[in-house]
Amino acid sequence: MTVITFGELLLRLSPPGEERLLESPVLHTCFGGAEANVAVALRHLGVPSSYITRLPESPLGEAGLGALLREGVTVDRVLRGGSRLGLYFVEPGADLRDMRVVYDRASSAFSQITPTDVDWSAALAGARWLHGTGITPALGDGPATALSDGFAAARERGVTVSLDLNYREALWRGPPRDPRPLIEPLARRADVLIGNRDAVRAMLGVEANAEELANRFGCRAVAITAREILGPREHAWSAVLYDSATRAVVRSHRHVVQVVDRVGGGDSFTAGLIAALLAEQSPQDAVEFAAAAGALKLGQAGDFCRSTTPEVSRLVKTARCT
Repeated sequence: MTVITFGELLLRLSPPGEERLLESPVLHTCFGGAEANVAVALRHLGVPSSYITRLPESPLGEAGLGALLREGVTVDRVLRGGSRLGLYFVEPGADLRDMRVVYDRASSAFSQITPTDVDWSAALAGARWLHGTGITPALGDGPATALSDGFAAARERGVTVSLDLNYREALWRGPPRDPRPLIEPLARRADVLIGNRDAVRAMLGVEANAEELANRFGCRAVAITAREILGPREHAWSAVLYDSATRAVVRSHRHVVQVVDRVGGGDSFTAGLIAALLAEQSPQDAVEFAAAAGALKLGQAGDFCRSTTPEVSRLVKTARCT
């Protein structure tokens, strides 16, 4: 039941507490990136995962590889090459100040990947699922084509494909580009489509009605997540899932969370949804499990979610009793 994820591994740097970037000489580091986050979360949910990326042969590249190995992610398909690892800086929000993200990933090893670098026939051998995001096509022609080729190869082999729309405005605005010509073909090859309302609007140019999206793009399932900002450190987290086989639209419990780190909640939701669908849970059980996984991540520092299946299941049970 191996799940393969494909995307860029990044080194994250954040100031301590609620300080602003470079307000002090201290920056805390950890590794992350949407697709890596999904792979790690899946491993902690008991689902074997394999991550495909491209890392430089440098101390930072080696450290990133080591971080994935410690989480139990299979890395035998990781490519080596290029000269630098992408970075991103996260400045936590406080009170009226929004969280701020600054990217430093131009000319990164992954951004210079070429379609011929990835042997999708070999990579997909024995795989049940391939996951990608809308971040990868924003990084350049090489990553965009490689992801498209992967989706096509997976569909040919009967491997389930999921796409998280994951809109990152900073990656599309310099120079300004319309994501739709790249994202729409990927959405049509996806069995499972995931996103929030803003991402759907930005990436596909339509409003986020799960059933309509499934019909428009021919998806087996569509999940729409919702994050409500209730206060500086309090968020509400929930989701809707449409299942085309049963034509059911189901809603999760609304979790109210005291946030430790808002990064990675959507990735943990995605991992929970993949795990639940692989386990052939009902649509209602699947969206409850995924929403609980996403909510639990908000209480963990760093990009990676390390919640286990028993922990997620306990939250689902608790939510149903309230």
